[in-house]
Order: sequence, then structure tokens, then C-alpha cells
Amino acid sequence: MDFVSELKNSKNTFIIAEIGQNHQGSLETAKKLIKTAKDCGADCAKFQKTNLREKFNNLAISRIYNSPNSFGKTYGEHKQFLEFNEEEFQELQEYANQIGILFTASAMDVKSLEFLISINVPFIKIGSGDANNFILIEKAAKSDIPLIVSTGMQSLETVKEIYNVISKYHRKFVLLHCISAYPAPISDINLNVIKFYQKEFSDVPIGYSGHELGIYISLAAVAIGAKVIERHITLDKTLKGSDHTCSLNPTEFEQMVNNIRSLETAMGQGIKKMENSEKACYEKLGKTIVYKKKLLKGHALTMEDLNVKVAEPKGIDGALINKVTGKILSIDINEDESVLYDHFL
Repeated sequence: MDFVSELKNSKNTFIIAEIGQNHQGSLETAKKLIKTAKDCGADCAKFQKTNLREKFNNLAISRIYNSPNSFGKTYGEHKQFLEFNEEEFQELQEYANQIGILFTASAMDVKSLEFLISINVPFIKIGSGDANNFILIEKAAKSDIPLIVSTGMQSLETVKEIYNVISKYHRKFVLLHCISAYPAPISDINLNVIKFYQKEFSDVPIGYSGHELGIYISLAAVAIGAKVIERHITLDKTLKGSDHTCSLNPTEFEQMVNNIRSLETAMGQGIKKMENSEKACYEKLGKTIVYKKKLLKGHALTMEDLNVKVAEPKGIDGALINKVTGKILSIDINEDESVLYDHFL
């Protein structure tokens, strides 16, 4: 069974710890983040894979990058500093396998896509920045590998085209609602898009990739049916890099996972009934039917004969009062007695 089929059948939300480039270009830090993601309860540790010459044109690579977050003089130098080569990626994948957490990455270009397919990741992420890159999306869809696609910065028309392009080949994909702002303003989150996606694209799972501060929006997304939650994770929010401030530190990420798991339990099966935990309260305080006055054997009960109280012994449940009217008494009754089934002919 493929990843998306398992997701459809699972009661649990699939939680991705987006490491991205929060590793600061260090393999050691990357491994610490993988272990942290595992310890926090994430299902998957995700990175980003880029071939710079495939993703950027010459002017973009050579652009001067004076940002406080820069790891190089040009944007190309900055990105190269943060990029792991294929051997390093495989070392990280092996480490993730050893400690028991899924490992994958966003494919930022066709060559990176081909590499990720070659190392047998469970699924490939298409980030919001490539959600309008239909060369990449169609190539990924043709490969038949499961996909998760974020839809930040895109129009509804583009999202429909993403759905249509991938659907030509398979339905093994997930669409994530996403706002590509770091951090995303609460006023722009628009979580109801998740519900819209659930109706518009009803045969594929829908999830949420969040860049807002805090965890409660992600919990709300689960409450309205998100099957996947993706959040950035960092060891230290003060580190250099544009993603750290909107990432969750280990304490926050673990709290989010634990709260999601509690929420899943609380959501239940959607069947209304008296739960076992309620029975003690029902026995103590649950209302039952009592006789309002003294009545004689052979009397046919009317609503005027009955009341509802907390009573000893526990009688017929108050909700059944309309089913008691019309019953014929088999014995004489005293005022305020509990109504029992063996009182009737």
C-alpha cells in the first residue's frame, strides 16, 4: 500500500517536521534535527533538495545578497552553503532509517526530483514555490511516486490545474493549504480553504502547511479535518536564517504533536451515545420518571400523572416519558414513587 492510501485509511494526522535549511549547512546539526523530530513524535523529517543551476538563472545566482540571514556574498553562494550534496543526503537518509523516522525532501527542480526518486523516499514534496512549475509537477506525477503539494501563493485556477495534471496519472497525492509568509499573519491564514479543498478535491487528502507563530492554528486545522500537518522545526529560533522565527522549537513541536494526538482521541467516532465515563454521573444525577400522585391498579397513565426527578431507586429514563403514557398500572402506586417497567400490565 502506498503512502497516500495508508494516509486515507489512518485515523492519525501525518505530521511532518520541516527541517528545510534550518541545519545551517551542518550535517551534525541536520542529524540533531532529525533526532529531535523523532523525539518530538513527528512521522517524517523533511529537507529541501536543490540543483542551483536548475532552479535559478545566472542573474539570480549572482545577485548580491546582503541580508543578515546570508551565508554568502551572492544568493548563489548563500544557497550553495546550505545545500547538501547527494552523498550527504544519503547519509542523512540512512541516519533517519536507523532511528526510525521517515525521510524525504522537497524537490526544487527536475534533477533533484530524479535524485530523490532514485533513493526511494516514501513521497516527494512539491513546495509552494514550485506549485506553478508544471514541468516539474508533470514529471513527478509521471514517476508514479506519491506527492504532497503545498499551494501557497497560488490562485484557485492554478490549484485546480495541479489537481488535473497529477490526476491524469494517479490519485496518490495530497494538497496542502499554505500561506507563504514568514511568519504568516493570522488575518491571512484562511483555514476555511481546507474545508473548501475537501469539497472541491474530495478524492485526495487535504492538509495544512503552517508558517504562523504558535501551534493553535495547526490544532484547528486538524479539528476541521487536515490529514497532514507540516511545520518547520528549529533547535534555536535566534539562529541566522529566515525560517527560524516561524519555526517551532523542540518544546513547541512536541507540545503540538501531543495536542494533536489528544485532539484526535477527543474527536472520536461521531456517534452520540452515553459514554462509560458518564454512567456514574447518570446513576447519581440522571433524571428518571416518578409518579406525581397516588394512583390505583388499572389506571391508564397520562402526562398529568408523571414528573421527572432524580429518584431512588433509578426508574425509567426521563427521555422515555412519552412512551410511558397510556400504560396500564398492574399495582397501586404511591405519590413520588419511581416508575418501573414491572408496574405495568
